[in-house]
Amino acid sequence: MSEKRAAEAASKEEAVSAGGEKAEMLASVKSAESADNIHALETHLDATEDDLREAKEMAASMTLENVIAMMKNVVAIHDGDPNFPHVTLEKIKEFLANDDIPIHPEKHAAIIQELKIEAALITNNSPYAEVRGVVSNHDDPTTPVSTIRAWTIGVLFSVLLAFINQLFSIRLPYIRFDTNIAQLLAYPLGKAWERWMPRVSVKIPFVSQPVPLNPGRFNKKEHMLIAIMANTSKSLPYTAYIVWVQVLPQYFDQQYARSFAYVLLNALGTNFIGYGLAGLTRRFLVYPSYCVWPTSLVTIALNSSLHDEDSTSVLGPWRRTWSMTRYKFFLITFSGMFLYFWLPNYLFTVLSYFSWITWIAPNHRDLNIVAGFNNGLGFNPLPTFDWNVVASVIDPLMVPSFSTFNTAAGMFLSGLIALGIWYTNSWNTGYLPIITNRTFDHFGKLYNVSRAIDERGFYNHDAYMDYSAPYIGAANAMVYGFFFAVYSAVVVHVALYHRYEMVTGFRSLIRGFRMKKGAADGTAKREYEDVHNRLMAAYPEVSEWWYFGTLVISVVLGVLGIALWPTFTSPAVVLYGILLCIIFVIPIGVVAAMTGIEITLNVLAEFIGGMIVEGNALAMNFFKSYGYVTCAQALSFANDLKVAHYLKLPPRVTFSGQMVATLISTFVCSGVLKFQMDIKDVCTPDAPMRFYCPGPNTFFTASLLWGTVGPLKVFGINGQYKWLLLGFPLGILVVVFFWALRLKFPHSRALRQVHIIPVLYGGIIWTPLSFSYVWGAVPFAWVSWIYIRGRYLAFWSKYNFVLSASFSAGVAISALVMLFTVQWMGVTVDWWGNSQAAVGCEAKACVLKTLAPGERFFPWWDASKVPAP
Repeated sequence: MSEKRAAEAASKEEAVSAGGEKAEMLASVKSAESADNIHALETHLDATEDDLREAKEMAASMTLENVIAMMKNVVAIHDGDPNFPHVTLEKIKEFLANDDIPIHPEKHAAIIQELKIEAALITNNSPYAEVRGVVSNHDDPTTPVSTIRAWTIGVLFSVLLAFINQLFSIRLPYIRFDTNIAQLLAYPLGKAWERWMPRVSVKIPFVSQPVPLNPGRFNKKEHMLIAIMANTSKSLPYTAYIVWVQVLPQYFDQQYARSFAYVLLNALGTNFIGYGLAGLTRRFLVYPSYCVWPTSLVTIALNSSLHDEDSTSVLGPWRRTWSMTRYKFFLITFSGMFLYFWLPNYLFTVLSYFSWITWIAPNHRDLNIVAGFNNGLGFNPLPTFDWNVVASVIDPLMVPSFSTFNTAAGMFLSGLIALGIWYTNSWNTGYLPIITNRTFDHFGKLYNVSRAIDERGFYNHDAYMDYSAPYIGAANAMVYGFFFAVYSAVVVHVALYHRYEMVTGFRSLIRGFRMKKGAADGTAKREYEDVHNRLMAAYPEVSEWWYFGTLVISVVLGVLGIALWPTFTSPAVVLYGILLCIIFVIPIGVVAAMTGIEITLNVLAEFIGGMIVEGNALAMNFFKSYGYVTCAQALSFANDLKVAHYLKLPPRVTFSGQMVATLISTFVCSGVLKFQMDIKDVCTPDAPMRFYCPGPNTFFTASLLWGTVGPLKVFGINGQYKWLLLGFPLGILVVVFFWALRLKFPHSRALRQVHIIPVLYGGIIWTPLSFSYVWGAVPFAWVSWIYIRGRYLAFWSKYNFVLSASFSAGVAISALVMLFTVQWMGVTVDWWGNSQAAVGCEAKACVLKTLAPGERFFPWWDASKVPAP
């Protein structure tokens, strides 16, 4: 009997054990399925597990009707947005196209839940993983920002950056202090203030309450205000170039331009004019979530790495868990780049210009033309080991990968065009180097513009006809064609792809000027707002009228700077330049905010200004300054406003910081310029401290070619380069063609990643840069944005932009240390690794055709048809 009971008991134990194993197995399967579901959801929504956890809590309170309404707006705004995850967008379109979902929601619980989470991500954070990775979706409005500490350090760096950058702006090579360097140096100063300054309150004039001298911990908002002031002050007055070409005796020799009042008025006019347009474009370029401004994320990542002690573990490459703080990661990678940069920049420079293909036959013309780094097209699969070269045009860690890929594709295709122009000797380009941004005469020598002007610097028709027409190289000619194409393309692109956002922005802007109730908070009244707009609503906004008033005052100062001296220039050029900027600032700004690529208006300003004031180089220079610089500064200030928007800096504090930093920078730069003009032999081969003025020299040549000779003689109906004007209609046609393809194939992922503006931008990078400067970024972009981001999103979000900041800071600090030590003392390392980069055709550019002594080449056009002014 006992044996029977024992057997039954054993049987029951086996059954229980089997049942437990089965239950454990089922739990394991469910857990695996749950993990797979989470991973699939992370992939569909391009979100980390932490992002999803927070979004799920908010999604529970959302109704189906709200989600449907929001997703319609998402499609309207983000359908033409290559940054928005393609899989998510397709899911949203599938969701909206299913008419059965509102009728029988119980049958579609899975997709409804997924779209609720996506809606929660958008409203409670950002639609973009790169923004969520470095920008917090929480804010404490009581955090002190406008402190004595922040203003003191900010003013200090405003003076320092303006002084150093202006003083060494005429040096060859140029020395420049950048924003991230200032942000790095400001951190120990802020921490020292936090530790050693007494915690007392002091009385400040015009402030009713005493202000704490030491408000406690040095926080990230104070630090970012300092960084914004530094970034503002590093921009030098563009009118300094005008002053240089006026006062130098080898140029116009107009000594009235030495007047400090003249220098200051024109500097104030151009430095502040960008604010007016930056403020007026906030509803297009700052408030919308699709305006990511990728370049700002690196600045924010550096700020976060210094202040956030986040040691959260994330899964990274090699299936390893990474818990290192961003600050420690920054220090390690910064130190590594600081040490490594000594190799390509000083000890082993061939690593920088790694033109290894040309070493096979250094004097072989065709080999160098195709693969040469300096004097060839640079079609080299392994062009450099220098991060400064890799990131010189596009930082592959900072800029979205589609921008890098499109730019590289555009540069490659345009390089083939340049190759065809050169080998067919079109426009006599075979007599000139294929890669050059210089201008030549019909003897193949550098163009001597003094032989085509009179004693006032004005165009002299007889002298011009006796001398030569200007000629440009094959790549440079192609560049002008692509410039014309990108200007028309950018306007049409924004009109076709971003109509909804533009209409909404204009409506919001009109409300802001009318100051209706609810509009004064300064947020864009969109159909939906992300969390950053809602958090910023806690702070009083800067009125559009403040910015508009700044614009008016700067216009008055600019007009006075032109009218009170004999500039032979109509003050109306100020208004013409502003009008040019008004037309392009929003289209160019939208593209820059989404792609990280900014199209400059310098060529278009020269082209239009040269036609309006033909024969007058100085007038063209003023037009160029107000047409080109106004837009460039407006976008730079808008970028700063986006940084402040991400960090939740009070808008009025940001505005004050920008204004104070610009005012300080203008006075400092004007004073330094006045000092520079009195340096003996400045801007000559005998100049001390290598003050050879490469910038003013290039500016003078461009001003005479575009202002004195004028674009009509170069690109007009009788100009030999008139066919390049076809770039304007071709830019429109290409954009319309790909837009039509998108309509034809709305679900094509490949077409959605084609962005015509970066493609055309690739065609304007040439001269003096070769394809090697862009191709080096492509592998890094793929590894970062495609491989690592696609597999280890949390790891990528935590470290990617910190790595970009550490590499750029390491290069900058290392270069400065080298400059003021071994390079300043003239210590050189002479060996093969430093000389091989400049041998054969890489030392002196090879040409397709040569001229005998005294021989010249002739244009195909009839020079007698060139009209006299």
